[in-house]
Amino acid sequence: MDFGQLYHFLFETFEGIGCLIAIGLVISIIACIIMERRTRKRFVSREAEEDDWSFFDDDDDEEKGQ
Repeated sequence: MDFGQLYHFLFETFEGIGCLIAIGLVISIIACIIMERRTRKRFVSREAEEDDWSFFDDDDDEEKGQ
């Protein structure tokens, strides 16, 4: 398969475009997981302050109750 055929498949067919979208989604998910892990490692020893807020306030209440 030469470059012209590969280009045609990836950018001019529905299957190729679907492959590009799937690859983009997988790469994005992997990047998000890596960034989330790094953030959790960085702030694992940080004490919560009174003025801290979260989108998921219910989660914080459940953790304190356990």
